[in-house]
Amino acid sequence: MPYECHFTGKKTTFGKKRAYRGQKIVKGGFGLKTTGITRRSFKPNLQTVTAMVVDGHGTTRPMRVKASAAAIRSGLVIKPLKRKYGYTRQQKQGDE
Repeated sequence: MPYECHFTGKKTTFGKKRAYRGQKIVKGGFGLKTTGITRRSFKPNLQTVTAMVVDGHGTTRPMRVKASAAAIRSGLVIKPLKRKYGYTRQQKQGDE
C-alpha cells in the first residue's frame, strides 16, 4: 500500500531546507549568504483506519485503508458498524 491518503490523495512531497549566515544589509552587513541546501520531505498525517469503501461492483464494504487526519476530521471517512446485527436489521428492511 503506498504512503498516500485513499480519500484526498495526499502523499509525501519534497522541498529544501536552507541554511543562511551573514548580517543583513539593513543592519550594516553584506547580506545573507546561503551556506547549505538540504533536501527534505513533508509527510502527511496518515492513519490506518477501517472504512466503508466502494469496490468494483458498486457496493460498499469495510476495508483497511490509509486516510489523512484531515479526511477523517472532514467526514470523508465512513466507518462500518461495530456489530453485525445492525446490518441484519438493514437487510430485513430492504426485504420488506
